[in-house]
Amino acid sequence: MDFLLRVIRVLPLADWLALLAFFSGWIGYVHFAKARAQRRPSVLASTNRIRLDWMREATYRDNRIVDAAVSQSMASSPSFFASTTIFIIGGLIAAIGAGEKTAEMVHDLPFATPTSPLVLDLKLLVLTGIFVHAFFRFTWSMRQYSFGALLIGATPSAKDFDAASDPTLRLRHADRAGRVLGLAAETFNDGLRAVYLSFAAVLWFLSPLAFVVGTAVVIAVLYRREFHSEVVALLNEPV
Repeated sequence: MDFLLRVIRVLPLADWLALLAFFSGWIGYVHFAKARAQRRPSVLASTNRIRLDWMREATYRDNRIVDAAVSQSMASSPSFFASTTIFIIGGLIAAIGAGEKTAEMVHDLPFATPTSPLVLDLKLLVLTGIFVHAFFRFTWSMRQYSFGALLIGATPSAKDFDAASDPTLRLRHADRAGRVLGLAAETFNDGLRAVYLSFAAVLWFLSPLAFVVGTAVVIAVLYRREFHSEVVALLNEPV
């Protein structure tokens, strides 16, 4: 109990409230976006529908070289971000190890709130945790894309589907492959949200108020891009 009280007293109340607002906003937006996508098309929901259409069309052709190339291309984005987050995590760990030097550098920033080295290390640990979460999401997305590629490679020929005794075989296989690719895209989207929100966490080094305002701005940007961007309208235009 005493240890918990000491940990709580490390950060001022304003910092704890800002941290609570950050994680509440992050988790709350994730659940909100999933519920909102049931009523209004989002980028993810729209592209998932296209992925299902793509997999259904793929079952009608025997040459699937293009399909395999497209799935491999989609896996390159999470691969790039996973590699980038590794370097960022390494830099943050080095900053934590620097201790006093890092504190002096942060104190030189304009408008930065003076903090002790211990508080600065805690803020760096939070930022590191955000990028570790992003790294795990990106690498899991890469694996899911590889699973989708396996399903594309294992897709029977169009003649086999036509000759199958079960007429739903084609649709079930296409839906399974499409859902796996959709899960990969959703996981990648989770990683991107973490990267976006890390910019809000950087503002914590300035002040708790800047942290809260940055969190609200980032969530607003995410909402607009996912639900009200021009690309969402184009993806849902009737063909």
